[in-house]
Amino acid sequence: MDANHKDNGNSDYILPEEEVVLKSVSVEIDEDTTCGLWFIKGKLLQKFANKKAFVFLYGILGCLFSATYAYYNGTITTLEQRFKIPSKTTGIITVGNDLSQLLVSVILSYYVGRRHRPRWMAIGLYTVVLFCLLTALPHWLYGAGKDALFLTIEYGQMDNNNTDKVFELEKKKVLCGINQTLTECDMEEGNYAPATAILFTAQLISGIGSPLYYTLGISYMDDNIRKSKTPALISISYFLRTLGPAIGYALASICLKLYISPSLTPTINNNDPRWLGAWWLGWIILAGIIFLCASLLALFPKQLPRAAARKLTTRSTTDEPELPRSFKDMMKTFNRLVKNPTLMLNNFAAVFYFLGYMPYWIFLPKYIETLYKQSASASSLITGTAGLIFSAIGVLLSGLIISKFKPTARILAAWNVVVGAISVFGIISYVYLDCLDINPIAKRYQSTNSCNSNCNCDYVKYNPVCSQDGKTSFISACHAGCSQYSLTNLTKLYKECSCIQSDDGYGYATSGNCHVDCFSKFYAFLAVVCLLKFTGATGRVSNFLVTVRCVEEKDKPVAMGFALMMMSLCAFVPSPILFGIILDKACLVWGKTCSGNGNCWLYNSETLRYTLNFTAAGFVTIGTIFDVGVWYFVKGLKIFDDDVEFELKDI
Repeated sequence: MDANHKDNGNSDYILPEEEVVLKSVSVEIDEDTTCGLWFIKGKLLQKFANKKAFVFLYGILGCLFSATYAYYNGTITTLEQRFKIPSKTTGIITVGNDLSQLLVSVILSYYVGRRHRPRWMAIGLYTVVLFCLLTALPHWLYGAGKDALFLTIEYGQMDNNNTDKVFELEKKKVLCGINQTLTECDMEEGNYAPATAILFTAQLISGIGSPLYYTLGISYMDDNIRKSKTPALISISYFLRTLGPAIGYALASICLKLYISPSLTPTINNNDPRWLGAWWLGWIILAGIIFLCASLLALFPKQLPRAAARKLTTRSTTDEPELPRSFKDMMKTFNRLVKNPTLMLNNFAAVFYFLGYMPYWIFLPKYIETLYKQSASASSLITGTAGLIFSAIGVLLSGLIISKFKPTARILAAWNVVVGAISVFGIISYVYLDCLDINPIAKRYQSTNSCNSNCNCDYVKYNPVCSQDGKTSFISACHAGCSQYSLTNLTKLYKECSCIQSDDGYGYATSGNCHVDCFSKFYAFLAVVCLLKFTGATGRVSNFLVTVRCVEEKDKPVAMGFALMMMSLCAFVPSPILFGIILDKACLVWGKTCSGNGNCWLYNSETLRYTLNFTAAGFVTIGTIFDVGVWYFVKGLKIFDDDVEFELKDI
């Protein structure tokens, strides 16, 4: 060792390579490694220019990002009911997000992958803020709607407290023998094409932000974190993101417990199928929080100081200079990616996994409402919280195990195959977790029977009643043939029901579905959901590592954008439409409007269980087969590198 660099007991002793790095970094620090934006700079901000702060904020934003999708899924049933939208249309609206991802993900990832990624991520998140505000806009344009206003105390007070008039109106809307005709249908209903267009546009805008946030954020982390630390920190980021669905569904549950117009007093409770919750409120809350956090993300530097120092110490004189971005170079990059068998097989596996998982991400609250007779609020809460602990444990546990034991690429790929197999068997088990007591009701009572053929119930709203035997439900008092109505101690009693026989002639019915005990099967369903959440979470980190290690470092952002494009084209776009059609095909009773069918009132649960779950299981099976191909080709792939690591002071 050079005598000029002896320690001599000096605690501030610096190695020669560190001295070079410090000088180099001091030159470039103002350009690439300084926190802040415009006049918002300083030493206080610079303290946060580290991997822990970025991973934490990135994870929080991922949590909020995931919460927006979960909140949308949690309020889908209410949206369909409010604007009379069938599930197929809901699926088409959801596709808007994936269409824009398909068009811009690769191009944006290629052209901005080497620029100031935190600021571009912030721009992407601002589009998510706009998405939230636009999604809430239809409420401000159309209000709560006549059906919701009719079910409030204030509605009767609009005409000098003439509650008798309200009473007569309700009798006209629900009872048999009123002779409603097509000309008496409510022209307001089914005329919400502008609202549907706004919701679709909001999804299109959101799709621009997704590739900027996910592809740039993951590549930024991988470039600024030591390879040996990547699994643990990535798992922490994923862990924070797993909180997102729970927060989104919990927020949906809270908002749906409030009436759609919180300033009014409803005459029904949130267990009534006519209840409409304040679906729009959560979008305002999410927009404000995401805007604040995105603004903080924009303050991070182009490159973290310690990562810049490590690159300077390991930079080779043979490193190729970075070429300017061009269409020709982009095509060469795509050619490299397409010829990478590991990457392509991994992408195809992900495509089929997403095809299979999509119905449970989008329609799970509706599935729970339909098959297990839970309220919209309870379904959203259960969906968000049931698997949270198991997902969180799975992500953290897998990240820590991978960081500690550093398994080979083949072991990581083999575990993904195991996860796929468990998912297939779990999804198939959903078919047999049914509530049998509901099926006879759904099959027997559709829309018109001989006993109610003269009641003209086409435009009567879905308002189920339970016959006096306590076992048979009808979709409305009109469909039960009831011609009389009374209100006693807030209990609605429908009399003279031609479809209900009693010893004295025509029987009676009470409002609401008959009680059906579905809890044992429902708890079994939740147990399987939690198992799949746990196993699926354990495969996230390993899948990410295989994806980013099988391509050149310069191709990472583009590879992730390319994968996102494939997901959008082959999975995210067709899957919501396909499963929306499957849901609509299982519909027994449609609500009718002047312009045609509205939303579905009653599903055939048996048809729904078989078609949806077996279709999903088939897609996941194909994805598992592709994962076997990944396992074959990753032999020799290096996951962990030997990193140069030392402490830099005053950076």
